[in-house]
Amino acid sequence: MSCRGTAEEKTAKSDPIYRNRLVNMLVNRILKHGNKSLAYQIIYRALKKIQQKTETNPLSILRQAICRVTSDIAVKVRRVGRLTHQVPIEIGSTQGKSLAIRWLLGASRKRRGRNMALKLSSKLVDAAKGSGDAIRKKEETHRMAEEMELLHIFVNP
Repeated sequence: MSCRGTAEEKTAKSDPIYRNRLVNMLVNRILKHGNKSLAYQIIYRALKKIQQKTETNPLSILRQAICRVTSDIAVKVRRVGRLTHQVPIEIGSTQGKSLAIRWLLGASRKRRGRNMALKLSSKLVDAAKGSGDAIRKKEETHRMAEEMELLHIFVNP
């Protein structure tokens, strides 16, 4: 039994307009230099653009995009002696969602243009349809994990 006790699980807060935890997670990941009001403006503009483009509920598009990009396997680097091995590990749903959000934001930041809301909205719509850089990143991670798993089976029978 540990002297310190157990850590309490933190519950994510919801955003003021949509009352959604996923939107708040997205805001906290897009946040740069502590300017949270600007992060909220970017997200809300992106959701408004999604509603104009698809004429559907933007929250359902957001959920669908994040579900499609969410991975259940990640590749972690382990060091054994002098060698470094990439080992596939299973990750939980919360960690998978945060990874998906990170991939979506990374893909939208890479895209050319000035307006972050426009870039983010187009990447979310692409991911909801099942295409785009974030989906490619997920497939690449799964492929790498499968290769490492097969390699591990052949090396250690």
